[in-house]
Amino acid sequence: MKKVLIVDDEPNIVMSLEYTLKRNNFEVFIARDGSEALEILKTNIPDLVLLDIMMPEVDGYETLKRIRLEEKLNNTKVVFLSAKNKASDIEKGLALGAAKYITKPFSIKKIVSDINELLN
Repeated sequence: MKKVLIVDDEPNIVMSLEYTLKRNNFEVFIARDGSEALEILKTNIPDLVLLDIMMPEVDGYETLKRIRLEEKLNNTKVVFLSAKNKASDIEKGLALGAAKYITKPFSIKKIVSDINELLN
């Protein structure tokens, strides 16, 4: 079973993603901000991280920088899922090492399809 870590501070987004991913046979972990995500990543190695950018404590960009410093997470794909939709935001996210950058609002079906594509 593939593992996905959802990192977002919006409960409605987390709930809909968690529900859909579990129904699609993913094991799901949840963090409400970057620092919580980094704690989870100390003991779990997901196949993919769905990462919001604008969050309290540690933002998504900083979280991704720290993920990339961890050798054990080298094979973990990171997908930004953010309301920040300017070209400069998207370029920054991809330059930091995100496999994909999806803007909100998003299609949940498209996210599942993108995840499956990235993990196969």
